[in-house]
Parts: sequence; C-alpha cells; structure tokens
Amino acid sequence: MNFFRGVISGQAAGPQPSGAETIQKLCDRVASSTLLEDRRDAVRALKSLSKKYRMEVGTQAMDHLINILQTDRSDSEILGYALDTLYNVICNDEEEEQDESEDAVAPLPVSGKHKNVSVPDENAQKQADDLGLQFTDTFVQDPEHVTLLLTLLEEFDFHVRWPGVKLLTALLKNQGPQIQGIILVSPMGVSRLMDLLADSREVIRNDGLLLLQQLTKGNAAIQKIVAFENAFERLLDIITEEGSSDGGIVVEDCLLLLLNLLKNNSSNQNFFKEGSYIQRMKPWFEVGDDNSGWSAQKVTNLHLMLQLVRVMVSPVNSPGATASCQKSMFQCGLLQQLCTILMATGVPADILTETINTVSEVIRGSQVNQDYFASVNAPSNPPRPAIVVLLMSMVNERQPFVLRCAVLYCFQCFLYKNQKGQGEIVATLLPSTIDANSISAGQLLCGGLFSADSLSNWCAAVALAHALQDNLTQKEQLLRVQLATSLGKPPVSLLQQCTNILSQGSKVQTRVGLLMLLCTWISNCPIAVTHFLHNQENVPFLTAQISENLGEDERLVQGLCALLLGICIYYNDNSLENYTKEKLKQLIEKRIGKENFVEKLCFITKHELYSRAAQKPQPVFPSPEQMLFDHEFTKLVKELEGVITKAVHKSSEEEKKEEEVKKTLEQHDNIVTQYKELIREQDAQLQELKEQVACMTSQNEQLQATITQQQSQILQHKDQYNILKLKLAKENQGQSNSQGDGSQVNGLQTEELTQLREEVEELRKQHSLLQTQLGDKDALISSLKSGAAQTAEGPAGGSDDTELLQELEALRSQVQSQSTEIGQLKMERQDLLRRAEVGCSDTLPSSDSSLDAAKMAELESRLGAQTSEMERLKAEVKNLSESRAELEKRLDSTTSTVAILQTEKEKLQTDVQESKKEQDDLLMLLADQDQKITNLKKRLKELGETVEDEDDLDTRDQTDDDDEEDEDED
Repeated sequence: MNFFRGVISGQAAGPQPSGAETIQKLCDRVASSTLLEDRRDAVRALKSLSKKYRMEVGTQAMDHLINILQTDRSDSEILGYALDTLYNVICNDEEEEQDESEDAVAPLPVSGKHKNVSVPDENAQKQADDLGLQFTDTFVQDPEHVTLLLTLLEEFDFHVRWPGVKLLTALLKNQGPQIQGIILVSPMGVSRLMDLLADSREVIRNDGLLLLQQLTKGNAAIQKIVAFENAFERLLDIITEEGSSDGGIVVEDCLLLLLNLLKNNSSNQNFFKEGSYIQRMKPWFEVGDDNSGWSAQKVTNLHLMLQLVRVMVSPVNSPGATASCQKSMFQCGLLQQLCTILMATGVPADILTETINTVSEVIRGSQVNQDYFASVNAPSNPPRPAIVVLLMSMVNERQPFVLRCAVLYCFQCFLYKNQKGQGEIVATLLPSTIDANSISAGQLLCGGLFSADSLSNWCAAVALAHALQDNLTQKEQLLRVQLATSLGKPPVSLLQQCTNILSQGSKVQTRVGLLMLLCTWISNCPIAVTHFLHNQENVPFLTAQISENLGEDERLVQGLCALLLGICIYYNDNSLENYTKEKLKQLIEKRIGKENFVEKLCFITKHELYSRAAQKPQPVFPSPEQMLFDHEFTKLVKELEGVITKAVHKSSEEEKKEEEVKKTLEQHDNIVTQYKELIREQDAQLQELKEQVACMTSQNEQLQATITQQQSQILQHKDQYNILKLKLAKENQGQSNSQGDGSQVNGLQTEELTQLREEVEELRKQHSLLQTQLGDKDALISSLKSGAAQTAEGPAGGSDDTELLQELEALRSQVQSQSTEIGQLKMERQDLLRRAEVGCSDTLPSSDSSLDAAKMAELESRLGAQTSEMERLKAEVKNLSESRAELEKRLDSTTSTVAILQTEKEKLQTDVQESKKEQDDLLMLLADQDQKITNLKKRLKELGETVEDEDDLDTRDQTDDDDEEDEDED
C-alpha cells in the first residue's frame, strides 16, 4: 500500500523507477490483488499516469481495465477510475489537467463541450490521433466490450455514468461507423442512450447530447430510431427551457443534433412535420425591437435555427414534402416571422444573410408564399416593397458579397414557377406602367445591368433572365422596353442596348451575364430571334468573336457566343431573307468551320465553374470573380447543346426532310386528335344509350310486375264467374222442382240477383280500369319503340335493344289476349244476366209479378240511397284526408321554424358568452393598465416629478366648467 501512495505522491525513497516499470507493477497489482482496495488504488494510480504515459498505459493496462469493468461491477468507484483511464487513453482531445487526487472533488463543468487546444506540432498531434485510433481498434475488437459499456450506462451513479458517456463519445469520434453498427444490433442500445436526455444532472444530459451527435452522424437507421424515441419532443423542450435563441451552448448542441436527425432524411422530416413540430419553431424567431448587442452565442443559435428551417424546405427534398412544409410554415406564421426579421434593423449581417436564404427556400415554387412575399413592405417612409429594398442591396457594390448573393437567390426563388411574379417584374419595365415618382424593380435591374460594377451587371442580368424563364409571353413583352441612353438621341430597345454593351468589350463577368440573358431571352421565342437578327451588326460580331483565338477566359465568352448563334439557327422561323437557317449555317461553315464551332460550344460544359453551378440552385461562390454561371442557365445549356450541334451539321436536304416529317407528324397528330374527339363523342353517346337501356330495363320489370298482378286478378274473376254460374244453375233447378216453395225461392233469387248485380257492377269498374291500364301500356310500348329506334343508330347495343323490343311485343300480345279474355267474360256475364231475368219471368206467377216489381223497386231505391250515402262518406273521407295533409304540412313548417329559432337562440347565447369573455378580458387589461399607471405615478413622485391624480384632474375640470358658466351668465 505504501508503494502505491509513493507512486501517487511522488515521494518514494530511493531511485525512482521509470514510467513503464511503474505501470507494469501497477498492472500486475491490478491483476493479482485479491483485496478490492488494492485494486482500486492501483487503478487510481493508472488513471493519474494515463495522460503522461498514454502509450504505456494503453498497451499494458487496457485488458486489465476491461476485466475490472467485467468483474468489479459492485464497486462504482473502481469502475469510474477504470472508465476515466480508458477515456484518457482513447480520447485525442487535449484537456486541462484536473486535480484527480483521492480527497479532492473535481468541479463539474456546466457544459459537455470540450475545447480543442491548438497544438503547434502537427506531427505530434497526428501521432496522438493515430494512437487514439489504435487503442479504439483494440477496444472494439470484441463487440462485447461496447455492449458492456452500454450496460454500464444504465448505472445511475454519477462516477460511472459520466465517464461512460465520455468514453463512448470518444470511441464514436475515432471509429464511428463500426461503433454505430454494434450499437444498432445491441438490444435497446439506442434507447439506453436516449435515456441520458432525461437525466436530471445537466452535465450528463449535456454530454449525452454530444454522444447522440456522434451517434447519428451519417447513419439513417439510427437517425430514425432516435427520432421515434421521442427525440424531437425532448430536444425542443430542452431548447425552450434553456431560453431558445438566447440560450447557451446547450441550445447549440440540441440544434446540431436536430440537424443530424433531419438533414437528408425524408422519413424524419415527414415525422417532424406530421408531429406539428414546425409550429413550435415560430417562437425561436420572435426577436424584439432592440436588436443591439447580439451575443456570439445568440448569433450561432439563430444561425443554426435558420439552417434547421432550410433543411425542411431544401430544394434537394422531394417536391411534395417541400410543398407540404412550405404550406405549414405559412399557416403557422413562421414565414411572416422570418419576413419581420428580414425587414428589422440592427440584425447582424450574417444572420440577415441566412434569413434571406431561408425566406428564399420557404417561398421557392409555392404560389401562396410568393404572393405573400410580394405583399411585404419595408418599414420606410414611404413604404417600399421588400423586393425593391432587397434589389437595392443587390446592385449596391458597397454591400457584402454574400449578402448580394443571398438577395439574388431570393429573387430567383420568388420568380421560380411564378408566372404572375414574372409578369409583375416585366411590367415595371414597360412604358405604360413606369412611375417616375417611385423606384421599381425594373428600374433597379436596368440600373444594375448598365452600371460600372461588373458584379452588379451579372446579378441584374441573371435576375432579369429569371423573369423570362419558361415564359414566352414575357419574352415578347420585354421586346417593347425602350431605354433613353442620352439626351438628344432616340431611345433604343433593351435588346439592342444589351448587344451594344456586349460589343464594346467590357469585363468578362459583364459579357457572360449579358450573353446568358440574351440566350435565355431568345430561346424558344422566334419573334425575339427575328428582332435580334434584324440588327445587321449582331451576326458579324458573333462570328468574329467565335473565330478568334483568345485566352482561357475569352474562350468561355466564345462558347456563349456560339450558343447564342446556335439558338438563332435552331429557333429561326426564316422570316428574314438574309438570315435564314441555311444561310447562317453556310456562314458558320465559311467563317468559323463546323468542327471549330462545335468545339467552342462544348467548352461551356467543360468549364469548372459550370459544373459547380449545376450542382444546386443557390449561387455560392468563394469570390466575386468566380461568379460566372447560373444554375438555371446550366439546364438550358444542357438542353440546347445537343440539338444545336445536330442543327449545324444537318444539310438543307435533311432539313427539308425533317420539315416534311414534322408536317407529316403534325398531320398525324391532327388526325389522331380528331379521332380522339370522335371517340370521346361516341363514348358519350354510348353512355347515354347505356342509361336509356337501363331505364328501359327498369320499365320492363315494372310492366312484368303489372302483368303478373293483372293475371292474378283475371284468375280471381274467373273463379267468381264460375261460382255465379253454379249458383244460377242451382237456382234454376230449385225453381223447376218445387212450385210450393215459390215465395222462398223468389226471395232467394231476388237477394242473389241484387248480389249478382253488385258483382257485375264491380266487374264493370274493373273492366274499365283494365282498359285504362291497357291504354297506358300501349303508350309506353310506343315510347319504347321510338327509344329503341334511336338506340339502334348507335355504334353498340343493337342486339340488346332488339331483345327488349321482342320482349315488349310479347308483352303486348299477352295484354291483348287478356283483353280478349275479359271481353269473353263480359259476354258471359251478360248471358248470365239475361238467363237470370228469363228464369225469373218464367217461374214467377202472374199474380205475384206486381209484388215482385214493388220489392225490386224498393230494393233498388234502398240500393241507390246506400250508394249515395257511400259516395258522400267517400267525399267526406277525401276532404278529411286533404285537411290532414294540410295540417301535416303546417306542422312541418312550424317544426322547421322552431328548429331555426332554436339554432339562432344557441348562436345568440354563444355570442353573449363570447362577449362576456371579451368584456372580462378587457376589464382585466384595464385593471392591469390602471395598476401600471399607478406604479408609474409612484415612481414619478419618488423621482420628484409633479403628478396629478385623476381626482385632481376631475376637480380642475369641474372648476373650469363652473368658471365658464359664470362667464356665460355675466
């Protein structure tokens, strides 16, 4: 034990052993000691030597330290010493020496950030880095060591958990992908690390943020797991707790972790948007009116917050996801808040630049956001549109270069897929819309286009080109723009002025910008090509430029001139006799040579700056001199390079053949279009016929149901007629057999005769009803025939219509047969009546004929009275039914009125409640205001100021009023 104390305190007697020997003895002690206290002292001694003798401790003690982690899990102190020793051996960051003595307690740092100390000797630093990688490889040779370390992170003891977090962070820095793979396959590995954010000890939570930053670098799978472990919610809560943009370095760490989770990860971006976390970003940008004295940390935090917004709406994201995020940012007011920062005063230049870039990508391609941005005004007197204020900065050569690039990007994003905005910008250049009393965007662009600053020339040319991008109407409108060059000279067109400046041999950057503008302007616009060729000096100037042998920078200008001349050939409508396609190609062959022309044209795409500009839409250049190409222009070059090369190499015969092929294709297209229209018409007709067939089918089913019903009625009538026949036969037989029972028989015959007449009357009514139904069926069959005739003219459905007609004819024949049968039944009824009357006259004696006639008359009169009574009752029932229907209608109307009144009552009650709530809020506000006024008066009185109370003011007002009244009386 004394030996270890001597090693630690440096007071051992006798000759001092070397560091390697001491470390070897300590390692032997760790491996062989049975007492926990001895092992603990040995590990503490190794920890104290691990920084000075990093190589020796790492090579000799690593296995022993790992064994301590596995075997001495019960003692947190020895675990902490072992983890600290491993961290000192593996970590490459230089740290300040801390008092690690046994009795001293090291102060806890507020933040987990570790500052790197610059090392003058680069070779020594490189050797240290290599040493850390070597020991990291040794540690992770067995993946179980990393799993063991994850298990130790579950320990709540501070002296175990904090060193474990630092050690795992160092391992991730040295061998990130390998450690990430081990953690990814470890059960609950990521979840254990996410628990660090919930630790109540800030130092562990803050170092846990650094650990998660290293863990999520470049690994989409881990990023998704971390996001779904509720990381967004926890990080946003920490940012809010720490003070948002006014917070410290912890906020910066949280923002860096959020950037790791969201950048180039569409799944996490969608999860962030769907979780309504975009709305929680708005309070970050609520800066006050006093923007003086921004701290460096606040600038860093706000810069990262703006980058986080840009990640969600980056042009490299999918268009659908970007549009959805842009919509959410507008709806929650985030875009409005960014525009407020944009127009605020006192904002640092780098924050203003990044805000402009952020607003640019939030409005890019979103019509709603672009319209809102067009309506934003700067707080100036008089108010000016934000676009005009930004363009003033872009064409001002005293502004920082990065700020001018950001304004150009903002203007490009405002015009991206925004034909309405393009029209508004071009309209400010037209003579009918120019306002002499105000500065417009068009005036600023023209001023920048023709200024002495080459960067302003380039920016204005590119901005104006974006106002013409994919918009044929605005290209033609811009031809109307006239410029007054000097007093006493007639105005010239904007197109002519651009070519004049081009021919004067200005700076390369200016000429490149003007050539890009001209190429964008006349491409896909034959009218603009004609205007360009109409100037007799343009074509000779272009051919002279292309044919010369000049330096590297001039070769780029030559390539752009070749592109401009090629556009004049490809989009030439041959309206100018001197500059037709064929004559221009002959001119190229004679003056330049086709191969030389194509070589100069292809030089554009081989330029280094062309490749850089083609990567992303934002114009990012290290210096103003390298600002030569625009992203959208690179797309145009890529599109036109091949077709111009083919157009130059084609002969006149090939041109004619190609034109003939085009005409033939156009004719074919016209024919195809006509057939498509015909097919659409036939489809519409077919749909109508199908609807008619469906209607006929339903009518057919109804007719079949009616026929079935009539058949059943006919069967019932037949049965009734058969019963009547049997009754009459029995009566006749009974009258012939017995004369003595004449009176009884006569009575029965009279009663049955009355019943028979009633049944006959009922049959007559049914017969008339059947006749009416038969007439309706005939009319329906006629209409079906006419419909079937129209349907037969269509391209399809003829067979179905024929079958329907056949079915209808069969139904009609069936109805006719039923009508014939009804006629036969009617004849039989009349025969039965006649036979009944004859039988009565034959059987009755003459003496009783008058009596029977009287009875018959009496019965008929009674029958007539009953019939009239029944008719009267039916009329009363009808009137009552009508009255009931009218009452029901009135009841329904009253019910609807009551419902409307009830709705209005509820609405009025809601309004009253809202008014009460607003009144309460106003009373609260008034109370607060009164309290503030009282406090201010107290403060003023304390400061010695004279303050009049409201009672004094009321008394004075009353006194003044009394004096005025006295004067009026006098």
